[in-house]
Amino acid sequence: MELGIGYLFILLVIWTPNPAQRVLFWIALFWVVGTSITSRRADYELGFNFRRIRHAIWIVGAVLAACLVVAGIADALGFLHPLFGPKPLPMHLWGYLVWALLQQFMLQDYFLLRLLRITNSAPASVAAAGSLFAIAHIPNPVLTVATLLWGIAACVIFLRYRSLYVLAVAHWMLGLCLAVTAPNGINHHMRVGLG
Repeated sequence: MELGIGYLFILLVIWTPNPAQRVLFWIALFWVVGTSITSRRADYELGFNFRRIRHAIWIVGAVLAACLVVAGIADALGFLHPLFGPKPLPMHLWGYLVWALLQQFMLQDYFLLRLLRITNSAPASVAAAGSLFAIAHIPNPVLTVATLLWGIAACVIFLRYRSLYVLAVAHWMLGLCLAVTAPNGINHHMRVGLG
C-alpha cells in the first residue's frame, strides 16, 4: 500500500498544474521520507554510509568519461548548447544535484527496497523499479528511454554498492549531459508530465 500511495502522489505532482502542484510536492515528499524513516532501515541498507563511496567511486569516473565523449560528439555535430532556463548556472547545478539525490533516494530506498520485500527477487524488483522510474518521465520520449536504462543500471549498482551519493553524482552528470547534448526540441527542456 505504501508503494502505491507514494507512486500515486508522484504522478499527481507530475500531472497537476501549479499552484496545487507545489502543495502536492510537499505532501508527496513528506509521505516518501516519512514512510522511509518509519521503516527503520539501517544507514547501510539505505545507502547513506559514506564508507561505501570508495568502493563505488569508479562509477563516477566511468560516467564522467562517457559524458565527455558524448559532449565531444555533440559539439562536433553542432548539438552542444547551454542549459535551458533563467537560473544562474551555479544555482542550476546545485539544485539539480539535490534533485538527483532525491530521485535516487526515491528510486532506491522507497521503490526498490519495497519491491524487493514484495517480490523477493532482485531481477524482478530492478525491472519494476526501473519501469516505474521511466513511466514517471512520460511523455518525454528521450527521458523515458534514458530513465528506463539508467533506472535499471542504478538499481543494479545500488544493490552491489549501497551508495546513494555515488548514484546521485552519476545521475547528476548524466542528466546535465543529456540536457546540453540533446537538442531542446527533442529533450523538451528535460520536462515531464504537464511541463
